[in-house]
Amino acid sequence: MSVRLVVTITATPGKGSELAQAYRARCADAMKEPGCEQFEIFQSAMNPDRLALLERWSDQKALDVHAELNRTKPPLRPELRQGGGEREDYEYRRTR
Repeated sequence: MSVRLVVTITATPGKGSELAQAYRARCADAMKEPGCEQFEIFQSAMNPDRLALLERWSDQKALDVHAELNRTKPPLRPELRQGGGEREDYEYRRTR
């Protein structure tokens, strides 16, 4: 069963575009990982300092491997974001 993550991230005021750009390389790298079906950053049209990271993994094991790998990477520039973000996990079951 696929696992869907929705991570909401708040940028430091005025830094949304810069933070989104910083995530693009991270997204491209994640898409190369086994089991990664989606890893994309979106910037809100209504509030450019609000971002959403959408991830979909083939299963929990692939997500766990990604999480371990992610712990070895340096954090993206912390001065570009506020707080740790909010993460929601879903079992991916297509409804249409």
